[in-house]
Parts: sequence; C-alpha cells; structure tokens
Amino acid sequence: MTKLTVVQVLPSLASGGVERGTLEVGKFLIQQGHRSIVISAGGRLVKKLTRQGSKHISCPIGRKSLLTLRQIPKLRRFLLSEKVDIVHARSRLPAWICYLTLKTIPHRQRPRFITTVHGPYSVNAYSAIMTKGEKVIVISEMIREYVLRHYQVNSDKLQLNYRGVDTADFPFGYQPNAAWQTQWYQQFPQTRDKLLLCLPARITRWKGQHDFIELIAALSKINPQVHGLIVGETKPGKKRYLQEITDRIAELNVQSHITFTGHRSDIRDIMAMSKIVYSLSTEPEAFGRIPLEALSLGKPVIAYNHGGVAEQLNRILPAGLITPGDKAALQAKSLQWLITPPEVPKNQEFSLKSMLENTLAIYHSLAVPEKAS
Repeated sequence: MTKLTVVQVLPSLASGGVERGTLEVGKFLIQQGHRSIVISAGGRLVKKLTRQGSKHISCPIGRKSLLTLRQIPKLRRFLLSEKVDIVHARSRLPAWICYLTLKTIPHRQRPRFITTVHGPYSVNAYSAIMTKGEKVIVISEMIREYVLRHYQVNSDKLQLNYRGVDTADFPFGYQPNAAWQTQWYQQFPQTRDKLLLCLPARITRWKGQHDFIELIAALSKINPQVHGLIVGETKPGKKRYLQEITDRIAELNVQSHITFTGHRSDIRDIMAMSKIVYSLSTEPEAFGRIPLEALSLGKPVIAYNHGGVAEQLNRILPAGLITPGDKAALQAKSLQWLITPPEVPKNQEFSLKSMLENTLAIYHSLAVPEKAS
C-alpha cells in the first residue's frame, strides 16, 4: 500500500471535537506507516500531537485577515517540498487558503483536496468552500442533508463518516480510581455524596446551560442531594454569558447545587461518577462526541431530539430523547432515571476504529502513487 503524506489543516489545536479528531487521525496515520503533518496556529494539544509522531507546522492559517493570504506562497513551497499527497481541510478559512494554494500548483504535482463539513455553517459563498473538496466528509446524516439542501454538490462525492469512540479509552462500566476521587473531592468537596448530573459543554448560549440550571433548580427542590456539574471552558468572548447564567443561578438560589468546573481533561472520570449526562443544545449538534462517550461508559444520556446526537441515541438509547425545550419532560425523565436508572446497551455502532479506517480509505481512494518531479 502506498505510503501517504497527509496534511491536516485547521485554525488551532486548543480543544474541541475537531481538534481531537485531528489528533486521532494523525496518530492512526503514524501507526499505519504514513506521514502525518498538521498545520495550525498551535494550542494546548500540540505537545500530545507531536508525542504521537505527527509533525506540527505553526501558522496563523485561520486568522481572519487579508494578511492571511500571504501564507499562500509559503504553503505552496511547503506542499511541494514535502511531496504531500493529501490536504485535508477542517475549517473554512484554512480551506480557502489551501484551495487557492492548490490552484497554483500544476495538476500532476498537486496534492488531492479533501474537506470535512463539521457543522451547519451559515449558508453563503464563504462556507461553500467546505463542499469544494474532491471528497467531502460529512460527519452525520444531518450534515449530509444540510450540504445537499443548501449547495449544488454531487452526492457521490459526499462520504458519511460518523465520529467514533475508542472503547479502550471509554470502557463500559468504568469507574474512577481512588486517587482521582480523592483529588476531585479535595477540589470540589461540595459534590461529595451527591447525586451528580453532568452537562459537559463549553460556556456558550446555545449549549443549553440555561435549561440545565432550570432543571437543577426544579430537581433540587424535590431531592436536595441533586447537584449539577457544568463542565467546560469559558472563552474570553463568553464571559458576559457566564455572568448571565451565574446571575440566574443566584436568582434561583441554587448556588450550592451547581458547580462550574471549567475546562477539564478528565471528562471520562467526571461522567463516570455522574448519574446522568445531558446534551441540551438548543441548536442541532452536527454530531456531538461527548454523549457518545458517556453512552460508551454505560452512563444514561438525556438529550434533545435533534441533530447528530439524536442519530446516536436512536441507535443506542432512544428512551433518552426529549423534545427540544420540553422542560416538563426533561424533569420527568430525570426523576424517573434517578429512581430507576435505565439499562444502557454497549455501543456497537460508533467506533473510533471504523472512523479512522474509513478516513484512511478515503485518502487512499484519491492518492496519486507518484507525482511528477
């Protein structure tokens, strides 16, 4: 099999599902004997990426400025010197820079271009770049329908490739060890001996924190042992929203029943010690990896019935689906499952192995064995 040199391109490697997927693909490429290069502005995940064997090129390729066009000659020289086979763009501005760069390279020397549509972007010419790949990976049926509805795209080039979970990292029935629990309770003593309900979501308006806070307020009146965990970082531009929901918590007088953890790298342990994990995004998620990771641990998930998360639960735990915004149903289902937890089937549908093998197969389907020198 041809050894490939693959370049993945995205704005940064700070945190998030796209970034984690980039690392997973990079690691798999190295394991399979290929070369993996990632171009981004950097971030906390760079060290992990390079430890796994990928090469990182620091470049502000996602900076929204006309000056970013200056990267095109540099990128062209790099792609040619490294004899890159595949350029895989995972975000709009990097995709434009890659697309424009590739147009300057003679056809016989040009790397093949792949894009992944990670979400339902605003529909305009700028977003259309994500459909310009020779192959376009879509991460859920929801995204496939979005692309076909809004853009003139040949359906044959769309490649449905669900995100997946490594069951070795999220084993069914997993429980945190004693050392982790000791450290956790030292940091968050207010959570000891409580019925923990977890909303893993960065602090932003559409991720459902308002509905979760209202839920905890209602449940804690019925059972004072209920305690909500809001797990996710607050980016600088979202501090006003954080203050808004903090004020709402104070209005409801539930400060002692809700904990903000901030960004955590131990989300597996936090979900494993929780009674229920929630996905309450008010807008449909393109896929949403966190609910799937919770289900893989054997934890019940209650989610709003839309988007890629609904595609997961329909296959694994359909009883966890709630009409978006139906607070009464959300409260009733939570109370029911606190009393009688549901049996969560093992995740057989969405594996990391399948996702990675599908990605590599897409690369190979386009790769040119040899380029002209």
